Amino acid sequence: MTPELRRLATELTTVIDDVAAAFGAADPTVSGELDCDPTHPGHLLCWQYGVRVDDPASPSTRLASLVPALHRDGWESHDRSTPREQITRFTRDGADFTIHVAGAVTIIGSTRPVPA
Repeated sequence: MTPELRRLATELTTVIDDVAAAFGAADPTVSGELDCDPTHPGHLLCWQYGVRVDDPASPSTRLASLVPALHRDGWESHDRSTPREQITRFTRDGADFTIHVAGAVTIIGSTRPVPA
């Protein structure tokens, strides 16, 4: 892992872990490098990280309370909700993560791609 990807991975992991903590105890679901350019394998890498909270406390209320702080930290939010689940995507500097609230809460994201 390049130093830049390590820095971005640490930042993304911290943000996702902090967001997940607002909902309850989280279990990691994915954590690792991802090849981001299928036309030129091995040239661009990103870090993907995700967690799941099986028994969230007041998930809709908690999500709404997180949005202002994430906006202050430079994250833009995009509502992608459906009638069956609440989905909010956050983006900043090429990184993104999505919070899905549908019974359990799942959060998954990736860093911006960097040269390998």
